[in-house]
Amino acid sequence: MKLPLIYLVSPCYNEEDALPITSKAFADKINSLINSKKIAAESKILFVDDGSSDDTWNIIKNLNCKNPKTFEGVKLSKNRGHQNALLAGLMAAKEKCDAVISLDADLQDDINAIDEMIEKFKNGAQIVYGVRSDRQNDTIFKKSTALIFYKFLESLGVESVRNHADFRLTSRSVLNDLENFNEVNLYMRAIFPQIGYKQEIVYYSRQLRDAGESKYPFNKMLGLAIDGVTSFSVKPLRVITTLGLAIIVASIVVTLYLLYVKLSGGTPQGLSFIAISIWLLGGVQMCSIGIVGEYIGKIYMETKARPRYIIEETV
Repeated sequence: MKLPLIYLVSPCYNEEDALPITSKAFADKINSLINSKKIAAESKILFVDDGSSDDTWNIIKNLNCKNPKTFEGVKLSKNRGHQNALLAGLMAAKEKCDAVISLDADLQDDINAIDEMIEKFKNGAQIVYGVRSDRQNDTIFKKSTALIFYKFLESLGVESVRNHADFRLTSRSVLNDLENFNEVNLYMRAIFPQIGYKQEIVYYSRQLRDAGESKYPFNKMLGLAIDGVTSFSVKPLRVITTLGLAIIVASIVVTLYLLYVKLSGGTPQGLSFIAISIWLLGGVQMCSIGIVGEYIGKIYMETKARPRYIIEETV
């Protein structure tokens, strides 16, 4: 039976501290899989430099220079974000291999789970998701916000895999279909479930970062969450409509009550109630405009059809 040719694809942004450790670990894993006859000898590692401002690209070039049979590199012309950098790597590797395994460059994804991913691929799975078995290393804030986010996505009808980031195996067939998804606002964690094919899950424990600092602060995570919601569901717009109808009904009830008080000879009271109502309705209107604006902004970006990334150099 022909051994599958596998590429490990890892986006990097300012990872000069982590890359020397990561590259050795990745190379050891690839060589171990080759020596045990689990993957083809031509299998490689592809690092994608997402417009780093440090020495990341020089390190990648040196790795390729010393060991071209194991390491390849792609440099983007500027920082385009993790999802675009990942897409660039997947598209660069798909014609060279049978399947791609994407993972971060910080070694938090357990590379020992790769063995099981490959076995599931050999047994017919076209997509294999790496899913965290626990969140022991996360803060309480991150645990709670992640749980709320996944439940919120599910309530909106967005299909995704809980506790899955971008550690996954995807076959060449899947990547060929992924190329047909032309949206500029990428949220690949929800795109892959839409592609279909046979899909499996491998559970693993996420490790602590060995070197460097996280490149995903709260504002980037929030931005990715917003992309996940607005790129795959129009329910927030329907919520605005429902909320507007509810406010109309409430205003009718209040109007009828005030008329009743007036006709009964009483004096309507409630300046505080009126003031609070004005502030509340103003806040609801601003939030509603913001949500609508988010969708309009996405339409604006999509209609321009600008390239999601530009490759400056490859090795």
